[in-house]
Amino acid sequence: MKLWNAGLSRRKLRYNRRMALAAEQSEPRRPGADALLAWYDRHRRRLPWRAERGERADAYRVWLSEIMLQQTTVAAAGPYFIRFLERFPDVHALAAAPSDDVMRLWAGLGYYARARNLHACAKDVSARGGTFPDTEEGLLELPGIGPYTAAAIAAIAFGRRATVVDGNVERVITRLFAVEDVMPKAKPVIRALTEPLVPAKRAGDFAQAMMDLGATICTPKRPACSLCPWDDACVARAEGTQESFPRKAAKAVRPARFGAAFYVTRPDGAVLLRRRQDKGLLGGMTELPGTDWTDRFDRKAALEQAPVKAAWRRRTGSVRHVFSHFSLELQVFAAEVSQRTRAPDGCWWSLEADAEALPSVMRKALELGRG
Repeated sequence: MKLWNAGLSRRKLRYNRRMALAAEQSEPRRPGADALLAWYDRHRRRLPWRAERGERADAYRVWLSEIMLQQTTVAAAGPYFIRFLERFPDVHALAAAPSDDVMRLWAGLGYYARARNLHACAKDVSARGGTFPDTEEGLLELPGIGPYTAAAIAAIAFGRRATVVDGNVERVITRLFAVEDVMPKAKPVIRALTEPLVPAKRAGDFAQAMMDLGATICTPKRPACSLCPWDDACVARAEGTQESFPRKAAKAVRPARFGAAFYVTRPDGAVLLRRRQDKGLLGGMTELPGTDWTDRFDRKAALEQAPVKAAWRRRTGSVRHVFSHFSLELQVFAAEVSQRTRAPDGCWWSLEADAEALPSVMRKALELGRG
């Protein structure tokens, strides 16, 4: 800890020295919240979960959006947010909903543990009377809410002076201060450099301004530095190295896994489905019956794991999907069985498979199975 503090002190000293020489050498000045907030007032993005200027943000909307935006882009999360709000207009409605309905609406958004935690959190808040805690400490006690989400809700919904650091903020700060530390080890440094910038007033707007700055101006490639309100306060900009930040370690090779999915139908069009275990990858989601995912594909071994006896036909092509830690390739086998065929234990026949809580990889398998 002493070594880390010493390292941070040296970074601050380096930056302060640069600021002291700014007038003589045309180096960056110290960034200020006022310039960023003035820019935000003119250029803020209109997002479905944001309150209009001058209005108080709704904690339910802020919480719902922040959970959805974890590991997900604004463009992808937007339609899901709108559908959720139409179906569950407040935390009580979400808490009272069957878990299958929640998972069904979440299907395709990925990282499905978020949906389970979302539902658990809604039940907790509903039991408290429907009011979210207004402090980071109180929010951290709720299911599925970590330090970042707690800070974001506290700042945006309740105006608390909280340090909100997402991927966009990390990029802005590493460029602003030319942080040489490699990600993710740089995260504590970034947080320590961000905290003094947060104003006592309009902390929520400041957090959203930082996010907007990273999303629209300080982009990963070709940042529009000339339009940035902190253009003359950015060390990386002054040195012409902005696109090299944040520093990243070399990516590890993503392992590949292989398996099979079985698309089996009855004459009435029903499709055989099953539910994955609640814990683990794609927990609680619906899937086509299939094999384990292993480091190689064996057709004979795969067919031995088929859910029913049938004349299986291997579909041309395969399903490819990338998870965070590995890539997956599925071979899809299709067959039709008689109307009297019973669903094996843990499976059921669905006449509306498209409406089930199918994750993206299984929707791909379903389409390939149909041929």
